[in-house]
Amino acid sequence: MTRAWEADPSALFERRLGKSAAELGNSDGKDDCPDIWQLDNGDIAVIGRDLTASYATRMPEGVSLASDERLVVIPGNMLGAAKPDITDV
Repeated sequence: MTRAWEADPSALFERRLGKSAAELGNSDGKDDCPDIWQLDNGDIAVIGRDLTASYATRMPEGVSLASDERLVVIPGNMLGAAKPDITDV
């Protein structure tokens, strides 16, 4: 089965969208650093906490996860800080 979109594992990190977790107070600077990055192919990489198992049985109607997908959660202030860097498509 062919998917309408497929992630390209060879894409490189191009630029951070918004501010770093440290700048927003969402990290102590060690190993808990949620982040949002645009890749060089235009796709977006989100680094967050994997809560797939926690939400698996509580997904809204019409929302599903493929076996190779994960639901990640990031701080709301991080997405808000990225808004000026996200272009309309």
